[in-house]
Amino acid sequence: MVKDQEGYHLLLVEDNLGDVLLIEEYLHEKILNLDLTVVNTFEEAREKLVDPDTYLDAIILDLTLPDLQGEPLISKVKELAGDVSILVLTGYSDIEFGMKSLTLGVSDYLLKDNLSPTSLYKSIVYSIGRNAISRQLKDSEKRYKELFQLSPQPMYLYDMETLDFLDVNKAAIDHYGYSKEEFLSMNLRDIRPIEEISRLEMVISGIREGKKAPGPLFFKHQKKNGEIITVEIKSNVIDYQGIKAEVVLANDITEREQYIHAIEDQNKRLQEIAWMQSHVVRAPLARLMSLVMAMESLEKDFGKENFRKMIMDSAEELDEIIRDIVNKTDKVSLKEKDSN
Repeated sequence: MVKDQEGYHLLLVEDNLGDVLLIEEYLHEKILNLDLTVVNTFEEAREKLVDPDTYLDAIILDLTLPDLQGEPLISKVKELAGDVSILVLTGYSDIEFGMKSLTLGVSDYLLKDNLSPTSLYKSIVYSIGRNAISRQLKDSEKRYKELFQLSPQPMYLYDMETLDFLDVNKAAIDHYGYSKEEFLSMNLRDIRPIEEISRLEMVISGIREGKKAPGPLFFKHQKKNGEIITVEIKSNVIDYQGIKAEVVLANDITEREQYIHAIEDQNKRLQEIAWMQSHVVRAPLARLMSLVMAMESLEKDFGKENFRKMIMDSAEELDEIIRDIVNKTDKVSLKEKDSN
């Protein structure tokens, strides 16, 4: 017979010597590396469970001990055992309570009269496996909560059916100005300007149908003080306590958006200045040069006054253009200071 070579550390809490011998025999039949500790009373079990040097994979617990029985026994052992799997041993007369014990946190219950090496071994292995998965889920949930709450960016969780907020982190509370209690009494529509609500509902409808748009989305949000901000949304659909929900990270990009608009406006003004320098300035300058060259070929005093007037007109036009360029340059410099 092939035995399980995995090492198991088990605690058997049983006061009936015959049952103890039978269970030991069944366990050794299926498990090669077995570390089995046997105690006869709850008090002995308590001493083992509070010992920091005691490591256990599972506890096999008789429901009727000399010093404690039934639900109080399960509750106290469960409290002391923590995450360790507990398997209850019961007789036919206690089968109803054996079933109830599952609601008290017991991993499995076993009928003594139906016990066999295989049924006992399977119950132990399955209970330990389920317990390991349960611990992994708890650890995963703990990590999620830590990432959610400690994120420096506003994050919130909402019910995809009702759009009600289910949870918000501290960053969202600080940024939007609502308390956690206020948030949990609100829904997604309450942080949107009225003109954004129809688009919000259209996007949510698409997500419900599995048509979520790739990449981030951009929305207008409204803080408690009425300030409108632009946010970049990144989200994922999750199952939250049996509710289809979406966890959202809302990155406020209002300042970045304003900076981009300022740069675009600045570039437009610089293009206007460059066009004026290359086109508008050259016209009066070319006329001035032509007039100067023409004056050199004229006889003395011939049309002198007319040429002088044309030169002054062109000079004044050129001066006005240069002033306009300087004004535009000053506006660009002022915007650069404002953006800094």
